Amino acid sequence: MLRRHLRPHRRLVALAIVLQLLEVLAMLLLPTLNAGIVNRGVVDGDHGYIPVAGGLMVLVAFVAAAAGIGSIRCGARVALGLGRDLRAAVFGRVLDLSARQVGRFGVASLTTRSVNDVQQIETVVLAGLTTLAAAPIICFGSVFLALRQDVPLSLALIALIPVIVVLTWYALTRLGAIYGRVQSGVDTLNRVVGERLAGVRVVRAFARDAYELDRFRRTNTELLGHALRAGRLLATMFPAVALVSSLTTVAVVWFGAVRVDDGAVRIGTVNAFVEYLVFITWSITMTTFVFLAVPRASVSAGRIREILETTPELTAPAAARPGVRAGTVELRGVSFRHPGAELATVCGVDLVVRPGETVAIVGGTGCGKTTLLDLVLRRADVTAGAVYVNGVDVRELDPDELTATVGVVPQRAHLFGGTVAANLRFGRPDATDADLWRALDVAQAREFVEAMGGLGAVVAHGGASLSGGQRQRLTIARTLLRRPAVYLFDDCFSALDPLTEAALRSALSTETAGAAVVVVAQRVATIRHADLIVVLDGGRVVGAGTYDDLLAGCAVYRDIADSQSVVTP
Repeated sequence: MLRRHLRPHRRLVALAIVLQLLEVLAMLLLPTLNAGIVNRGVVDGDHGYIPVAGGLMVLVAFVAAAAGIGSIRCGARVALGLGRDLRAAVFGRVLDLSARQVGRFGVASLTTRSVNDVQQIETVVLAGLTTLAAAPIICFGSVFLALRQDVPLSLALIALIPVIVVLTWYALTRLGAIYGRVQSGVDTLNRVVGERLAGVRVVRAFARDAYELDRFRRTNTELLGHALRAGRLLATMFPAVALVSSLTTVAVVWFGAVRVDDGAVRIGTVNAFVEYLVFITWSITMTTFVFLAVPRASVSAGRIREILETTPELTAPAAARPGVRAGTVELRGVSFRHPGAELATVCGVDLVVRPGETVAIVGGTGCGKTTLLDLVLRRADVTAGAVYVNGVDVRELDPDELTATVGVVPQRAHLFGGTVAANLRFGRPDATDADLWRALDVAQAREFVEAMGGLGAVVAHGGASLSGGQRQRLTIARTLLRRPAVYLFDDCFSALDPLTEAALRSALSTETAGAAVVVVAQRVATIRHADLIVVLDGGRVVGAGTYDDLLAGCAVYRDIADSQSVVTP
């Protein structure tokens, strides 16, 4: 995944590595220069050598600092650019997934993968470009230069590396599983918090605050336990490395003092050894830090890759066909069954809706009304039969043409955070203020929008600041702005009072004249004057005709009408 997504940033990656190498070479040169000052300038008394070597050390230190700053800037740009690309890739793939696939992942998990998991990968890439490239060179370069100073003293440095490698391997083998549980815990916590905030009114209505608080506490405590296990392992790891390093330093100083006393080495050499030991310890510690972050990033990468490698169930046709009969909808022997379900949700439905016609679909809860609209919108593909829009099977129709032809008002009205105008222009960005007010007039929404403060009035996320009926009317106005050839109204009048609904239906009959209209409704009064009423029961069509025909010849429709106290002839 990194190879693919780091390819656009390869120049910055190469520059960061080159600057890291320059910084490393400059850092490795400093202890040798310092040893020369001590041995030649101080011990041998060559005082003229001190300012020359000291000035060279200052210059080398400036080069190391400049290269280090440059490498960090390049690494940060690469890591943040990679995070941007991954978030865009995840977001784009989620938009291509069907509702069933999105439901399988869950909104909370998708949010965590788009934000938290990407951050874990950003952290590792940044650490890798600013530390991992330099640390091995510092480590082995320090060992090589130490060997040039004195071989016996270098044995202590060589013994240090295997011990730290063993400690790192032990930590890595345990952290992978722990971080997997941590990320799953973050998913669960996000889901619990999201459900609590979205359903706050229900929670308070049933006085379940204590239960929700206890559920959050359990989830939060479980996440804390996983995080503490990882934290304890990390807290043990770094002191262990520091202890091994300190013991090695003691051994170098003690053995070096013996060698100095014997005249085998000079004081500056021992001093250089101690500095090289610091470099080795720093490089190994930083490498360990990166490697310890790898298990969590690896888990996050797997979770992101799971989304990116998910094949969308609904794909655009390779060679899309244009429509041949504008504004027509036809269902031929349509059946649909959810994957894994034993029974079909919709079975053998035939239906034709032509421009200028209004067809209503009515039936009990769960009979497949909304599913039929989803099939027209190609939110799912039929398991048998075919759905035609503009005379072309929707599986072969250009997706842009399908979107432009069909306008839908969903059963659950959803508004975005922003202004009234911004929400309405979501349906048509180039709409003028006059167009917006005209759509609001038809949707019977002018009065309450003016009371809110006009088109610039603020709408809370999800329309939480509005009533159900107000949200439905704004959603209807948003769809009317598009002026599609086919209207799908999915039980979008349920929150309106009878007087408002009657006025709205009257205005809609004029506004949608010439378009094909499909209305799904629970109330018989809503669809009484439709050109054709289709009655569904158990996913099958059990009646089709006008209002009077169905009252006379369809028992299911008559039961629905009787249950709503409609006077029958």
